[in-house]
Parts: sequence; C-alpha cells; structure tokens
Amino acid sequence: MKSERQKMEAGEWYTCLDEELEGLRECARAAVFEHNHLPPDQRKTMGPMLSRLVSADRAIIEAPFHCAYGINITLGQDVFLNAGCTILDCAPVIIEDQCQLGPNVQIYCAEHHKDPVKRSVEGLEVAHPVHIGRRVWIGGAAIILAGVTIGEGAVVGAGSVVTKDVAPGQVVVGNPARARS
Repeated sequence: MKSERQKMEAGEWYTCLDEELEGLRECARAAVFEHNHLPPDQRKTMGPMLSRLVSADRAIIEAPFHCAYGINITLGQDVFLNAGCTILDCAPVIIEDQCQLGPNVQIYCAEHHKDPVKRSVEGLEVAHPVHIGRRVWIGGAAIILAGVTIGEGAVVGAGSVVTKDVAPGQVVVGNPARARS
C-alpha cells in the first residue's frame, strides 16, 4: 500500500492531513521562517535551511518567501524570485535558467477535491507539476495553476491567472491569461 507521500509524488489523490506530509511542511515552515527573518547579509541569496530543501544554482529568493515543502522546487541558474513569492510545491516545480518572477507571484500545484466532504474532512487533493522554461518573465501578482507549462522566453503579464500552457515566446495577460494580440 502506498503512503500518502508516494501517492502525492505519483500524481494520485492523497490526503494532505497525513503525519509524514505535515512533518515535511514543518521543516519547510522552519526554513522559510529562517529565510524571511535573517538579516540580508546573513541570508545572502537564500537562507541556509531553505538552501538544503530547494535545489538551486545561483538563484536569488527575496524575502518574504513561502513554500509548502521546498523539496519539490528546482531553480536553474540566475533565477530571481522577487519579494512575496509563494510556491505550493506539492508536485515538482521547475523554473529554468534566467527566469524572473515579479513580486507576489504564486504557483499552485495542488487541486482540491470537488466533493466538500472529501475536500474538508478527508483532505483529499491531487498535485500536478509546473514547468517554467528558460528566460521567462512573470509579472507581479501573477498566479500559475497546477499542471501548467510556460515555454521558453514567454512573458506572463502582471496580475494574470495562467490556467493553460503558454507557448514559447508567447505573451499572455488577463484572467484567465490569453495571448496578447
């Protein structure tokens, strides 16, 4: 029988109320707290505890920052996450080289069950990965939903809600985000 973590990692329905998953979230909360409260000269580009969770290569994460687990986040070279970014990484989140995310960008990997009992009592959700290609620019307060891929060189306008894949080089804006004409 699979653990809830194994189900989460396999993209199957799992209960987020699981003890093992809560333990992983506690580690992430501690790392995020440290990152957000260290003086900049001590934090450098990423707090020490957070750098042990997030796979990153010369990335800069401004404070404040929030993530659910941290262990599912991969940041390429020279990635910049501006202040207020939130990544709910219940599935892998890959942000490739030289991407820039504006302030308060949010990335959500989980989708909650539509049945209110399964959602609120059982804590059932399913997670889908998010992949952001090289040299993407995501404007402030944009929201990227579960399962979305944003192609290389694309631009997401500030405040946009991205519900579907974005083609390489495409500029999308609005809620829901649509190609700019």
